[in-house]
Amino acid sequence: MHHTTLAADDKAAKKEAPEKMEEQLLFKSRYVMIFGEIDDKMAHATCRRLLALAQESDAPITLLISSPGGHVESGDAIHDMIRFVRAPVTVIGTGWVASAGTHIYLSVPKERRLALPNTRFMIHQPAGGAGGQASDIAIQAKEIIRTRERIAAVIARETGQPLSRVAVDIERDFWMSTDEAIAYGLVSRVIEKQSELG
Repeated sequence: MHHTTLAADDKAAKKEAPEKMEEQLLFKSRYVMIFGEIDDKMAHATCRRLLALAQESDAPITLLISSPGGHVESGDAIHDMIRFVRAPVTVIGTGWVASAGTHIYLSVPKERRLALPNTRFMIHQPAGGAGGQASDIAIQAKEIIRTRERIAAVIARETGQPLSRVAVDIERDFWMSTDEAIAYGLVSRVIEKQSELG
């Protein structure tokens, strides 16, 4: 029994070793990765990583993102933390960058917003489900409108598009290729190789 437990622990340790090594290499190279849905758990892990890297040094941080979006406030937390830390962050879009993912992507100046060739981008208005008493539904609807206006203002400010155009564009899912995202002011340039970061 004792030997079986030791063997199981040894297997678990060997399985964790590459993951720990990978984490150490990512930290050492100052990379942060956001892949998947944006939620509080993702926001917590990302903000912790950003703060730790910024505490270690003011050297640039590279953040790779591929996300369908998620919780607006979780996206806000990451967006604000990227702007908060002293170290300059460069964001690279890959896969898809949509909804709250785009909000995170827009947290840095345009010259530090890059994309890999096949990335797709999407902007839209925040969604919300309302339930409960009529007064609660009215409060939730008002809050969704305020959030929509705030998100539209960020998109307009960071892309240079008129707020009136952004307001129309986000009425429905508005998808863009990398070329279209460059023309829109979302992306500064497309890169294909890590060596192009310099």
